[in-house]
Amino acid sequence: METKIIACSDKTEWNAVVAEAFQYDFYHCNSYNFLDQMGSPFLFVVRDGSDFIAMPLVKREIEETNFFDCTSVWGYPGPVASQRPSEIKPDLISYFQRNLNQYMHDERIISVFSRMHPIIPQDVFLSNMGTITPLNKTVAVDLKLPVEIQRQQYRKSNKSEINQLRKNGYSVKKAETENEINAFYEIYLETMTRVNASPFYFDYFNSEYFHKLLKLDDANPSLLLALKDDQIIAGGVFIATKSFMQYHVAGTKEEYIKATPMKLIIDEARLLAVQMGLEYLHLGGGLNGSDADSLFRFKAGFSDITFTFKTWKYIVDQDVYENMAYLKSKEKALNENFFPLYRV
Repeated sequence: METKIIACSDKTEWNAVVAEAFQYDFYHCNSYNFLDQMGSPFLFVVRDGSDFIAMPLVKREIEETNFFDCTSVWGYPGPVASQRPSEIKPDLISYFQRNLNQYMHDERIISVFSRMHPIIPQDVFLSNMGTITPLNKTVAVDLKLPVEIQRQQYRKSNKSEINQLRKNGYSVKKAETENEINAFYEIYLETMTRVNASPFYFDYFNSEYFHKLLKLDDANPSLLLALKDDQIIAGGVFIATKSFMQYHVAGTKEEYIKATPMKLIIDEARLLAVQMGLEYLHLGGGLNGSDADSLFRFKAGFSDITFTFKTWKYIVDQDVYENMAYLKSKEKALNENFFPLYRV
């Protein structure tokens, strides 16, 4: 067995590993990790012959200390493997956990946080390290079903509203120009302002981010735009890789909210994903995944198939972690649900 740390600068080797996984998503690919603005992405790989387990992480400096921590890119990454977890030898899983832990200690990394993929099975790779926490439900359209059966699973009101949108002259096109991307970015900013989004959604998802995102060369990104009277009124970024198409980020002009053009965009994305031979159009979740959550309810109008979104939290050095959390608590009140606490 062997361990390898692949830096983000080594795109060829990184993607060669990921491409061998029995399932993966664009969150695991090099170019998307390269977009990260929080630290230094790397791919942690253990291998036993043709079998392997790999996990992308982002190493971050902890200000005013000589310590680091790790997080994951925004979205649904987590570990991937050459085969289904049930087919990976337990010895390799133990080796992965033992060597990941050793790497963290050697690199003075005191805690690790990673979002996990709702559809790809991953729990077994991390089950004896830290805590895996289910957070909410996510919605997916099963593209393996016949196209008309997929549409039959839409909420009745969705089918009617999508038909009305087409009848009333709304249409969808794929963005092709820089100006169209810029127009979408303005709509995105307007949407985030309207929903009172946290500063993260303005700082991280800036104009440069979208222009680079839509040029990923190891995934298949599309910006689908809704038009009315030749005016761009809404848009959504969808990214396809291997088996999945992900509904990544979206926005709608305020005056068209009631018309719900995003329903038409999602319907067109579904048809595009079917043409590409994918297995799932994953729409993601809402704020808490409950039926009372308006965003979740909107997405659930397209399918009754749900998965569980989880996060992984691991404290590598408990003493250092608690000391840093204590020092932070002297500066400000801590939100006990936030991880890691010293970054509140």
